[in-house]
Amino acid sequence: MLRVTLEQWRMFRAVVQYGGFNQAAQGIHKSQSSIHNAVGKIENGLNVKLFKIEGRKTVLTEAGELMLRRANFLLDEAAKLEIVGQTLGQGTEASLRIAIDEMFPHTLLYQVLESVSSQYPMLQIELVESVLSGACELVDNAEVDIGISPVMLKEGFSEQLSQIEFVAVAHPDHALHSIDRELTVEDLKSHRQVVVRDSALATKSNSGWLGAHQRWTVSHLRTSVDMICKGLGFAWLPTSAIEQKLATGELKPLPLKQNSTRTMQLYLIFKDGDSLGPAANAFLAELRYRCEQQ
Repeated sequence: MLRVTLEQWRMFRAVVQYGGFNQAAQGIHKSQSSIHNAVGKIENGLNVKLFKIEGRKTVLTEAGELMLRRANFLLDEAAKLEIVGQTLGQGTEASLRIAIDEMFPHTLLYQVLESVSSQYPMLQIELVESVLSGACELVDNAEVDIGISPVMLKEGFSEQLSQIEFVAVAHPDHALHSIDRELTVEDLKSHRQVVVRDSALATKSNSGWLGAHQRWTVSHLRTSVDMICKGLGFAWLPTSAIEQKLATGELKPLPLKQNSTRTMQLYLIFKDGDSLGPAANAFLAELRYRCEQQ
């Protein structure tokens, strides 16, 4: 059985926070004797001296400083535990698992997550970054609750969310930019293309591959962007992911004769809307709102 109660630890912390026993009594609306009694029980029960008097000030001993750090952690965790209990009692889920295709604009995603977290501060969010059919597979296998994917679910809910624009780019010094005319698909096939691997395990897609004689396949969009910036090839990249690099001239769009840009539809997907809790629905509402504003 514990020798010290949470209330006693709270009174101990109050003495430190308010700078003395009398001030703490006024601050937390307790009698000074009850606070002295609480601190005394801690000291006697644990055989430790928490405070010492220096002039007119009540200050922590070295042991008291250590105990305060532990008490802060204990009291903060106890407060969080109560919030969790209240949240669960209201039917709010404790965690939310989301699979996001890497082409989805990160800035928009962060705004949505921050908004949801401010509404549900105890919500644990697990974010899985995926490519092509990866998010669809995760939702289909019930490994995540919600997905944003370019692939619709065969069984479940799929809603058009947003369109992502892609542009073919290369470093300004790449050989393709030295060709003094508009480029054709055949021109591209003679140079190395960097593509991002489908993250799905069962079904994989080669979307975006032009049949280049040289192909480097990577697992993440950011790796592809880094390679193109270093002049190692060309790639079709989401405009939202390279806006700054296009503005600074670090990357340059290829002057294609046809189809200089492409678009890909992203879908909001989940298996069963009735199984989603309040936090998940808040995420859906905020996501839809932010996408409509784009």
